Amino acid sequence: MNEIPITLYIHFPWCVQKCPYCDFNSHPIRGSIPEEQYCDVLLLDLEEDAQWLFGRTFQSVFFGGGTPSLISGEGIASFLERLRQKVPLARDAEITLEANPGVVDAEHFSRYGEAGINRLSLGVQSFRDEQLEKIGRIHSADEAESAFHLAREAGFRNINIDLMFGLPGDSLEGSLSDLKRAIELQPEHISWYQLTIEPNTLFYQQPPQLPEDDRVWSIQQAGQELLAKAGYRQYEISAYAREGFTCHHNLNYWTFGDYIGIGAGAHSKVTRQEGMEIKRYVKPRHPKQYLDPDRKRPAVNRLKRDDIILEYMMNILRLKQGFTCNEFESRTGLPFSVLTGQLEKAERKKLIQQQGRWFFPTLQGEQFLNDLLQIFTP
Repeated sequence: MNEIPITLYIHFPWCVQKCPYCDFNSHPIRGSIPEEQYCDVLLLDLEEDAQWLFGRTFQSVFFGGGTPSLISGEGIASFLERLRQKVPLARDAEITLEANPGVVDAEHFSRYGEAGINRLSLGVQSFRDEQLEKIGRIHSADEAESAFHLAREAGFRNINIDLMFGLPGDSLEGSLSDLKRAIELQPEHISWYQLTIEPNTLFYQQPPQLPEDDRVWSIQQAGQELLAKAGYRQYEISAYAREGFTCHHNLNYWTFGDYIGIGAGAHSKVTRQEGMEIKRYVKPRHPKQYLDPDRKRPAVNRLKRDDIILEYMMNILRLKQGFTCNEFESRTGLPFSVLTGQLEKAERKKLIQQQGRWFFPTLQGEQFLNDLLQIFTP
């Protein structure tokens, strides 16, 4: 059995303000960020989790949030230096940092690059000021474009731009104008995804008027054509990349690889390949709880067979390429026969198709992914 790759996720829970659509574990700043203390606790957290590495090397590192770019360049540099002393990182590890265009400057970017960050993800969301205001973003369209140029000047040659479509009152022309402006900047990667209303958000309590499903589908199809013509290959539902610039960290999630998460609310999924046990655990969500020196270690839960099947499908069916029998068995430890009945049902409904040894969603399966996943839900 091939070794399952493992990656590291680092969560910074603070942001300037909470966006009304955001359901991530983020907390508006109250006073100053305890940067040094938080980084110290992150490293202690990692030392405790090192038992789950089982001799493996981290293939990628991802700083997510919240807004990691609120942390100083010096703080990131010090953290990464100490991180390398504690755990093995692949020599060519992809190290990504999410940045909010409203809280970065040239000095930040230069210091991040010197520290070892080699991929930036800019949370632009829209290049229209009126839409940025509607979704509660703190930057302007011009600031977003300026942040991209500053990153280029700082030497970054692997940049992702995050964009949303289906925004309040959105039109086909408006959504495509965002996409065209992003393409003009020529980033290596574009994450283009639909705004959805999630529980525990302000938008859930006070829903905005979003475009109807048919308009959203038209926007998505037109945008995919535009991206393809510009040389961006769609490899996942919302991810488009130029040749050689797929996101290694996210691909590990989608192919059911392992990951250790440190930081407030971070999740981990680890596999002991001897005996093929897959386990999950979650860190305390609130920063105060996470920083408490007396906090207890999280409970570790072993996944049951049905949970493994559903989680595998929830991830792998996001990929355009799909999966093979061997890949399913090597990542789950289950025989492919456990899927036979469900796959046949999905094929009858024209939600999944098979070509050679590959199984992947049809266009209808992509459009109605929740219906497809329902087939694999216990």
